[in-house]
Amino acid sequence: QAIDEIILGNSLVVKEMKKLIEMVSKSNTTVLIQGETGTGKELVAEALHVASGRKGNNISVNCAAIPSELLESELFGHEKGAFTGADRARPGRFEQADNGTIFLDEIGDMPLPLQSKLLRVLESRKIQRVGSNKETEVNFRLVCATHQDLDKKVEKGEFRADLFYRINVFPILVPTLAARAVDVPVLIKGIVEKIKFS
Repeated sequence: QAIDEIILGNSLVVKEMKKLIEMVSKSNTTVLIQGETGTGKELVAEALHVASGRKGNNISVNCAAIPSELLESELFGHEKGAFTGADRARPGRFEQADNGTIFLDEIGDMPLPLQSKLLRVLESRKIQRVGSNKETEVNFRLVCATHQDLDKKVEKGEFRADLFYRINVFPILVPTLAARAVDVPVLIKGIVEKIKFS
């Protein structure tokens, strides 16, 4: 089974997490994956996409790794001449995720102005490239992840409350390694096999 191949381990907490993934994978529901850094949130996103049966790609964007001034064109694409250096039109990650999944990792680091644009996209399912006034319809499934406490960020005014409610439809908490210590031998075996075949 695909989920078992992507997420290794048979501890109770992992079994429960796999059940949640299976339960929500076939729907279009937005999923928010929460957990500490290094717990394997991107593997949960991958398992969700594979189990969903969606025909498109699984497109991953790390919101913390891309400078805020570039993130908008990265997500929504841009037209030729939209800004200095835009020598050709380029589709963004949302367009690349058409009929597939878009995974926004570290969503807590997304700048506020971009949060309102994302909210608009979630409401309309249409994107507008930077430098264009044309809207393009995109069929995507949104999966987000964060290691931050978004509730606290909302309280501080650093994260939009309306966007938080939009992305926190189906939360999945990824257990820490300490909570799933019995899985360590299986994880080590998996890592060794990956190294062997890479």
